[in-house]
Amino acid sequence: MAGKKISVEFDVQKDLVDMLEFAAEKYQLGDKSKALRCLLDFAATDGDWDIIFKQIRCIRCAPDGGWKKEEHEAK
Repeated sequence: MAGKKISVEFDVQKDLVDMLEFAAEKYQLGDKSKALRCLLDFAATDGDWDIIFKQIRCIRCAPDGGWKKEEHEAK
């Protein structure tokens, strides 16, 4: 457990919670908070911020949009 953690609250869509729970289980991270910390660490250290924040991604624009577990289970 590196670094002191604080509790914060975020509003996200249900499919993103599902995605974090899936990642936590698949990679044996312990919980969805650890999965989110991994994503944030990647963005902070290895992510290209212009790609992350300037590119528009509208995965919820379609009626059946959002993250889908089935699309990631075989990977």
